[in-house]
Amino acid sequence: MKHVVPVATLTLLATALSAAYAQDAAPPPAAAASAAESADQPTQLERTIVTGTRTAKSIDKIPGAITVIGKAELAQTLAVTEDATAVLARTVPGYSESSQAMSNTGETLRGRIPLRLFDGVPQGSPLREGTRNATFTDMGIVGRIEVINGPSAAEGIGAAGGIINYISKTPTKMGDEFTLVTRLSTEGHDDSTSYKVGGSWARKTEDYDLLIAGSHIDRGMSYDGHGNAIGLNTSGSLMDSKSNNLFAKFGFDFGTDKSQRLQFSISDFKVTGNNRYHLVDGDRTTGVTNTSVLGTIPGSKAEFNDFKQFNASYTNTDLAGGTLQLDAYWARQAMRYPAENTDDKQDPLIAPLGTLWDQSEILAKKKGLRTSWSRSDIFSVKGLEFRGGVDLTQDNAQQRLALTDRLWVPPMIYDSVAPYVQLSWDLGPLTLSGGVRREDGSLKVDDYTTTYYRNRVAVEGGKLEYGSTLPNIGAVWRMTHDWSAYASLSKGFTLPNVGIPLRNINKPGQSVSGILDLQPIIVRNKEVGVNWRGTDASFGASVYQSYSSLGVSLSIDPVTNDFIMNRAPVQISGFELSGDYSPTRDLKLSGLYSRILGKTTFVAGGPLDKRMGVNDTNPDKIGGSMTWTFMPKADVTLGFTKLLDRDLNVGTSAEEHTKGYTLWNMSGNYDWGKYGKTTLGIENLTNKFYILSWSQLAGYRNYWSGRGRVVSLTQAFTF
Repeated sequence: MKHVVPVATLTLLATALSAAYAQDAAPPPAAAASAAESADQPTQLERTIVTGTRTAKSIDKIPGAITVIGKAELAQTLAVTEDATAVLARTVPGYSESSQAMSNTGETLRGRIPLRLFDGVPQGSPLREGTRNATFTDMGIVGRIEVINGPSAAEGIGAAGGIINYISKTPTKMGDEFTLVTRLSTEGHDDSTSYKVGGSWARKTEDYDLLIAGSHIDRGMSYDGHGNAIGLNTSGSLMDSKSNNLFAKFGFDFGTDKSQRLQFSISDFKVTGNNRYHLVDGDRTTGVTNTSVLGTIPGSKAEFNDFKQFNASYTNTDLAGGTLQLDAYWARQAMRYPAENTDDKQDPLIAPLGTLWDQSEILAKKKGLRTSWSRSDIFSVKGLEFRGGVDLTQDNAQQRLALTDRLWVPPMIYDSVAPYVQLSWDLGPLTLSGGVRREDGSLKVDDYTTTYYRNRVAVEGGKLEYGSTLPNIGAVWRMTHDWSAYASLSKGFTLPNVGIPLRNINKPGQSVSGILDLQPIIVRNKEVGVNWRGTDASFGASVYQSYSSLGVSLSIDPVTNDFIMNRAPVQISGFELSGDYSPTRDLKLSGLYSRILGKTTFVAGGPLDKRMGVNDTNPDKIGGSMTWTFMPKADVTLGFTKLLDRDLNVGTSAEEHTKGYTLWNMSGNYDWGKYGKTTLGIENLTNKFYILSWSQLAGYRNYWSGRGRVVSLTQAFTF
């Protein structure tokens, strides 16, 4: 491994740099393209992005590592899998491996949990992070994904690792457009067949646009490279499930020169397990992984993700010389987990110890109002842009044991008022930016009683006040027509999965206000990077470091094999590379590399000499792809993702060893014109057998293999 990392890194660097210097000097960057125009070219620098600045802004004026995943990259991933996070694992350097489940356990961005948004609405709740917030819609209606890498306060709490905003499609062609998509997937086993049927109607006129879409997916079982059925995930599986999705968005423009717009959207998504199989534990000592067999737990109910949201927005591009944006949202997110008869579910008043099965459910509700007003050339200073506003948020979450109707995590209500101001100043090739966001929130928890496993202690409720000033400052220097460099300092703010310490209280006389583990996580982030954009190639590199004096890391209790949340200083450093090169009009190559180093302490007050493991930070990752358009209406893509071996904390109580693996995927398309477009996708082309990285450590029923070869055929008709 010691030689593989430098060689791979230098190879990527040499390829990107040689491609850079092989190109003629590019013309001066044009004005920022619209988001719709940029969707097909996600790796170029000259794009716009809405997520990071709350107003459309060219990426080469934002001091940070931004990734925009357009429809071409989305299509390549959807050709081989419907997993919502697989595209992130393959295209975002600092994103960890996909869990391949309804749960996104172990999935982090630059070693920390990111805030996931759907059209700007938070998915899940930081109050009770249930690792289910990545399965919330049908990926077929997603037009692009915008990723802000690193801690950010732009959208409030929850973005310790960054922001991932899934943005729905918008009609772009005048008139009506209908799309019908059918998909069939199989691993060659009788019960592994999956199918999808989806359709949409898009309409665009001079005054309004409309999108209505729906889909149904029926998923079969999954098998690993040895042909064994994969065990159902203890936090929720997508295999052997059904999902239904309904989405509608309507917007109309009005006023002088169509300067005002109202837009409404509604999303109703539910994925439900079929509850036909149950998990059978493997044996780590013999190398036999978890598997699934027919049969259900008596009295158990199907697991699900049930996500609903409504969004209303108003835009006025000519208000007091600037642009006003108002977004109001409401969301309800319910998650049910598989049945378990673990010790923490027992209660002798209900059933003899060891015999009680139960299922937990997390219910999160949220509503909010996001406001912003921006104006260029403010104070009559050319190139000086102002953005400011205030965000109002209420987040409500709780967790219950559904089969016995017991309270497990008490209702938690978090209210937040967060004003912010941001300035950016274009001084020729230099863009300076800086601002501040003030987070003032309160967490309210009423009196409650813990479960039998936690000694039925009465806990005094209370109200915790959170206040933090979160500044940011950065600069971007466009050194030449091709090269730019940036540097930034910023702070992020989140809460540490509040529900876990609340449900774990087991000693009498405690109160909510006295629990140290409820204190917020404030992350300071430093980053520098460089980007190059040529006629036929682009390249980017960044180095970052984030630090939190009271951070969070995960370890496994050697007795219960459950996760332990550790509150101690955490420092995460990393290095990322990405680039693409088109040697001809018909051929495109791309590559990425990521290395993350996380450190925390062995003992309270000790030095940062404990390496953070795979539950927090991903092993080194290398990825690449080649797309060849070998005919005017046909193309093929071959891609790979490689995780490297890693050995941590050797000779200590936290010793950890993970073995890497390489996965290949292939997809091909042929456009038949009026007869539609046919796509063939093959996931895990070589049928590689492997153990998911985070599952290579001993833990609660934690021994899962990854999917073997999956062949998918998709037919899309547009008329």
